[in-house]
Amino acid sequence: MLFKSLEYKNSTGQKIKIVDIPVLDKNNPYFFMMKARLESFILSLNKNPQEKSCYSFRDYMKPKMRWPDYKKLFSLQEFKNNA
Repeated sequence: MLFKSLEYKNSTGQKIKIVDIPVLDKNNPYFFMMKARLESFILSLNKNPQEKSCYSFRDYMKPKMRWPDYKKLFSLQEFKNNA
């Protein structure tokens, strides 16, 4: 799974970085849900500025998704012998 990050400045000038955003194909059944949740996450960060400047989208999604779906979407492949 590929992940991307997003970095921007909010209205107060605070630099905010969001990491662990999954890159999904438009045909993926989770594409719309991830897009909508990311937008709502960004809006909530803009409405309630906090002291932190780096946020994990993966940690944000953990309580919001069913565990089997979360595990399927965010699972990392483990390679044998570090290959």
